[in-house]
Amino acid sequence: MADQKPGKKYTYEDYAKTPEGEWFEVHDGAPIPRQPTTTSHQRASVKIGASVGAFINGRKLGEAFWRPLDVVLTDCDIVQPDFLFVSNERRGILTELNIRGAPDLVVEILSPDTAAYDKGYKRDLYEKHGVKEYWMADMDSRTITVLRLNAAGVFEQAGIYGEGDAFESSVLAGFRLNVSAVFGR
Repeated sequence: MADQKPGKKYTYEDYAKTPEGEWFEVHDGAPIPRQPTTTSHQRASVKIGASVGAFINGRKLGEAFWRPLDVVLTDCDIVQPDFLFVSNERRGILTELNIRGAPDLVVEILSPDTAAYDKGYKRDLYEKHGVKEYWMADMDSRTITVLRLNAAGVFEQAGIYGEGDAFESSVLAGFRLNVSAVFGR
């Protein structure tokens, strides 16, 4: 990974110069290494993405993307959510190289190396920048925690859904996700 000089804050410009194959996010100017995902992680991501993707494509609501795709929230905060959705109304944040601003929906698949960031720093970052809905899929507990931005700009927990449960998205009106379908083989 890129050498971190004491006191130096990494910016998107630094990040863009990183040699290919070095993969990390930037959290408040600090490079954070990302590890390759597991097959169960990818399986959950694909199942969520396929379900959401089919829904939005059929209704032409916007676009969905999988990682790795950079989401530049600030010059010193660059993340790569596992899955995200940008509505037609927010299409202006899409560029050929990255997304510059908050997606409408972000999904993170929790893993041992990312769970603390996903539940803490990234949760706060997504809230601060106005992500409307944030799903955290926990592979160990086989649950999905859904957070929704309220009128005051603060995440509220809509619920924690386990196998046998289904939930509706506030961002994707009419969309319903069956949690068992995400974690089953």
